[in-house]
Amino acid sequence: MEKHKCGWCLGSDLYEAYHDLEWGTPVKNDHSLFEFLILETFQAGLSWITVLKKRENFRKAFDQFDYKKIAEYKQPKIESLLQDAGIIRNKLKVNATISNAKAFIQVQDEFGSFSTYIWSFVNDSPIKNKVVNYKEAPGNTELSDQVSKDLKKRGFKFVGSTVVYAFMQATGMVNDHEINCFRYDEV
Repeated sequence: MEKHKCGWCLGSDLYEAYHDLEWGTPVKNDHSLFEFLILETFQAGLSWITVLKKRENFRKAFDQFDYKKIAEYKQPKIESLLQDAGIIRNKLKVNATISNAKAFIQVQDEFGSFSTYIWSFVNDSPIKNKVVNYKEAPGNTELSDQVSKDLKKRGFKFVGSTVVYAFMQATGMVNDHEINCFRYDEV
C-alpha cells in the first residue's frame, strides 16, 4: 500500500526522498542547522528544488558547511565561489553566508549552541500544525517574524520571515506535514 505524502513533493524522486527522510524532522545538531540556514538563504526568491539539486555542490564549495572555515573566507575564496557554476552565484548571498557564519559562532558563544538558541523560540518542542493541504500552510507567522527580527539584530543576513519560516519547517521546529501524510505523526 502506498503511503500518502504531502502534495508539494509529488512527481520528483529528489523531492520525495527529501520529504520522506528529512523535511520536518527535528534537527538539533549545530552543523546541520547551519547547513539548512545557508541553503534556505540561497533559496530566497527561488524554488527549493533548485537548491536541492545543487546541495552536494554547495557542500563541496562551502567546505561541507564548516562555519568556522566559512567565517574566515577571504576575497580569493569569494571570487572562486562566484565562478562556481555548481552553486547559485549571487554575490550578496555568498557574502551573507560568511556574515552568517560569524554571527552563528557568536550565538554559539552566547548560548552554548545555536540549537539551544533557535529551539528556545519553540520551547524546545516542535509546533504541530494541522495542515490539510500544503497550499494552506503559511509562508510566515508571527513567530517567524520574531525569530527573523532577532536573527537580524544578531547580524544575520537574508533571514526574512519567509526564509526563517521555511527554515523552521525544514528543521522540524514546526510540523507542516499534511495531517494525512505518513510523516505527520512520525516527526
